[in-house]
Amino acid sequence: MAEPIRKCILSGEREPRGELVRLALGPDGEVLPDVRAKAPGRGAWIGVGKRELEEAIAKGKLRGALARAFKSNALVIPDDLPDLIAEALRKAALDRLGLEARAGKVVIGSERIETAARQGKLHLLFHANDAGVDGNRKLDQAWRVGSDAEGSDMKGLVLPVGRAILSLALGRENVVHGGLTDPDAARRLRDALDRWLHFIGPDLDTAPCETASHGASALGAHAGSAEKTTEDFE
Repeated sequence: MAEPIRKCILSGEREPRGELVRLALGPDGEVLPDVRAKAPGRGAWIGVGKRELEEAIAKGKLRGALARAFKSNALVIPDDLPDLIAEALRKAALDRLGLEARAGKVVIGSERIETAARQGKLHLLFHANDAGVDGNRKLDQAWRVGSDAEGSDMKGLVLPVGRAILSLALGRENVVHGGLTDPDAARRLRDALDRWLHFIGPDLDTAPCETASHGASALGAHAGSAEKTTEDFE
């Protein structure tokens, strides 16, 4: 079944909803990120990156687009909305990583990862952003060998968090590298990571981010109701 298509209220481009970020209204009219698309009521979707969103806020374009989307001018747009979205996407990606780890889909430890990679069993490879270059290179090479892609530029994904946060997400100590051997789990994690990295942009996607606080959305208590099914709003 094809994923529903939504339209970005800023760019006008239409994309599968899993590639966009949903915004919803809190009970006091505050616009908040709803990255899991679970909050009730009308929503608005954005597909632009953090810097583009910051520009749209500064120029008043976001307020106009949201007023049309929500059919109301009584909106409260937090000054730090781009940061709230980035943090929500970060939390969603790390939560997904934790879920896959608890399901036994994540391999950690350089030796185990290298063995799985050389055997062609690895479907996603990732590194903490404070991992050593030599360690990354060794595992990247093993992955290329096992994937019959030796000589290409195929390499593991350097996450925008260090080993402290990565270890916390996985519930283990000193996790520097990781890999997924299940293709479906790798796809789910890659989707969550891609959405996060697309939003924060290439200049930030490997910058240290060592805060252990993931924050909490005020929309959480209102999630779970049936969603609307129109094309551009849900």
